[in-house]
Amino acid sequence: MPDTPAISATGLVKRFGGRRVVDGVDIRVPTGAVYGVLGPNGAGKTTTLRMLLGIIEPDEGERTLLGHSRPRDASDRVGYLPEERGLYPAMKAREAIAFMGALRGLPWSTGRKRAAALLEQSGLGHAVDTKIRKLSKGMAQLVQLLGSVVHQPDLLVLDEPFSGLDPVNQEGLEKLIRAEQQRGATILFSTHVMAHAERLCDRLAIIAGGKRRFEGTVAEARGMLPLKAHYVPDRNDPGLRSLLPCDAEAEGDGWRFVVPDGEVEAILSRLIANGHGIAGLSIERPGLHDAFVRIVGPDALAATEAA
Repeated sequence: MPDTPAISATGLVKRFGGRRVVDGVDIRVPTGAVYGVLGPNGAGKTTTLRMLLGIIEPDEGERTLLGHSRPRDASDRVGYLPEERGLYPAMKAREAIAFMGALRGLPWSTGRKRAAALLEQSGLGHAVDTKIRKLSKGMAQLVQLLGSVVHQPDLLVLDEPFSGLDPVNQEGLEKLIRAEQQRGATILFSTHVMAHAERLCDRLAIIAGGKRRFEGTVAEARGMLPLKAHYVPDRNDPGLRSLLPCDAEAEGDGWRFVVPDGEVEAILSRLIANGHGIAGLSIERPGLHDAFVRIVGPDALAATEAA
């Protein structure tokens, strides 16, 4: 990916009614990346995205979008799906998509042709001339999403795009995001659902209480937690317990425990030397959900505020 970021922000602050909803957030979105902004509800994700796009102005801090210090100057190169969904209910699906493209400078005839193709590719070819009011909530949301990409933007910003979609449409959205990245677009999306971020993101930021608590790759977030092991011995007797880490708990015919850093081989060697052997062994890194809870959980937030 190019060194010049698609989005760069330093020290963003936004106050509402004397409360800092966003409190000194830094973000750098590499060009061509899929970048996730994660956080619990009310964390400040939507306000952060709106400042990055120039929809609202920060009280403090600086940001650039596609090389522009005034984000609105690059608005025709941006596709945006806001958290609040909204389409004209009397419009037909094709016209709604073409209309959204026209707002970004796309010729009407080109927009209608692309809209029909996008609807067909998304499994909604049958709804091309169906009015928005007659579509299901998920179908209408997908139409609005297609309207945000019809002008083939350089940057696609999606605020909680998976909210309200059934599993089939969620999978379709993931495919669309990957296709947009392959086309060359940068994608920035917010979510509080870890599974989507774990599958899609090249990098991510975790925001809680208006502050950025983490920035890095999914692997780096997961790497903050130790490995876990499930071990099944050849021979299980009372003496086995003393050979395992102190947090080991019996589970079925085996044991589950956290593996201290660098001690996998030492533990296994000790077990084998004492005649217990290995009938089964699985070692896994905790998922992004576990890392997220560790980063934004009450204890982590209290520690951050104290620091």
